[in-house]
Amino acid sequence: MPLTITSTSFRNNGVIPSRYTCDGQNVSPPLSWSGVPENAKSLILIVDDPDAPDPKAPRKTWVHLVLYNIPPDTPGLPEGIATETLPPGTLQGKNDWQAVGYRGPCPPIGSHRYFHKLIALNVVLPDMGIPTKAALETLMPGYIVGHAELVGRYQRPH
Repeated sequence: MPLTITSTSFRNNGVIPSRYTCDGQNVSPPLSWSGVPENAKSLILIVDDPDAPDPKAPRKTWVHLVLYNIPPDTPGLPEGIATETLPPGTLQGKNDWQAVGYRGPCPPIGSHRYFHKLIALNVVLPDMGIPTKAALETLMPGYIVGHAELVGRYQRPH
């Protein structure tokens, strides 16, 4: 069974409800996954937007959430995750607001894609403090045993 990630709030390539954006409550959507490889020792969840700032002329992939060392037996995350409700052992990285935690879509122009990437590793990573997505990615090669993506779309009402 391949690794899959889904949400009860939006389908793959569907519209992310405003509740999970800067136009709503700005809470993380509920996510669930299945098919975690048996040899996985930890999971990474990264939410990012490759269309920033303008989908017609993207210049940066904007990071909305970085979590690592999620226990592999975790079936998903509920809506509105917070530091105190993360699965035991889960560590947080820095988003592009230079903070930990989830910050929802808030695109300045156009319809953006938001990739919810779940990566299974066959190791538990060392505590890196509060790493960036890029710092985590330097440690992943050679340890990835599964990968899944859920893409949501959002465009601000004007």
